[in-house]
Amino acid sequence: MIAHIKGTVIETTPLLVVIEAAGLGYEVQIPITTAEKVPTVGKECSLYTHAVYREDSASLYGFATREDRDFFRLLVEKVSGIGPKIGIAILSRMSVELLRGAIANSDIALLSKCPGIGKKTAERLVIELKDKVGLGVVASTTSMSGSSSNPSQGAYQDAVSSLIILGYKPADADKFVRKASSQLPADASVEALVKAALS
Repeated sequence: MIAHIKGTVIETTPLLVVIEAAGLGYEVQIPITTAEKVPTVGKECSLYTHAVYREDSASLYGFATREDRDFFRLLVEKVSGIGPKIGIAILSRMSVELLRGAIANSDIALLSKCPGIGKKTAERLVIELKDKVGLGVVASTTSMSGSSSNPSQGAYQDAVSSLIILGYKPADADKFVRKASSQLPADASVEALVKAALS
């Protein structure tokens, strides 16, 4: 099992990166939330990976943090009806922080907005994963840039909800708060997150 890859970026698209390591070019499928953090062509990149082997194919999926990779594994291994493609689509639409909060709060409406997820699958997500995602403070995880990801789950979720109330789409609200949280301290308030997200 390939659990991690480090090498030079030789090609990149919103859902795919090719990394050259030890003379081989590895095609790695990635969610948009990871693509946002992948360096430009020619730079070194490090990804946590999950390999899927089938009779007629082998696929490698990559993530900026171990937390993202582990959440993807939960999705595809614990929830019936969710395969790697839908797992990548879900993580492309929403960050792990927002997904954890939505599952912990049984927010079926928000989960249903993910591509490939209807109401029944969203309900299954909550039933299968609620006891595995727990709220509280999200553990810091080291990203490719070496920085830590930040605020408490509650503050992050509330900031995203505030932007949604203001009329932002869930995916955009999540993206703006995620960007703001990377620039603020771990104990940033909801108000500080929203202000930074809107600036």
